[in-house]
Amino acid sequence: MAVSSGTFSTFLCIKTTSFHNPSTPPPSSLRLASHPAAKLRLVRAVTSATASSEPTATNKRVPRGIMKPRPVSPEMQDIVELPEIARTQALKRIWAYIKEHDLQDPQNKREILCDEKLKKIFEGRDRVGFLEIAKLIGPHFL
Repeated sequence: MAVSSGTFSTFLCIKTTSFHNPSTPPPSSLRLASHPAAKLRLVRAVTSATASSEPTATNKRVPRGIMKPRPVSPEMQDIVELPEIARTQALKRIWAYIKEHDLQDPQNKREILCDEKLKKIFEGRDRVGFLEIAKLIGPHFL
């Protein structure tokens, strides 16, 4: 969903015709050593983004993979409070539940101390490493 107001490109134009009186020399800032009658002009062109990069009602991105909402088991619904959810959002809600109920081990913050709801999801284990959570919630997506 990239939004672009436009791209600026700058280039140099050398114009050989003179707009001032040829009897008066051009200002010193516009003189070129190789071509004394040449004038430099800075041109800035604005190019806008194409319409295909802008999301419209007809070409909305459909979530796929871990971003696609899927139905979850009743045990998972107790924690995430939704019948259908994406894996990424489920993981966020599980972490919110863990932090809300202060279930991280105070000595080792990488360990989760499971309560009864989490034991249903994490195969009845009392402790779970935080890297194992994503693997253990897999079977709860139907």
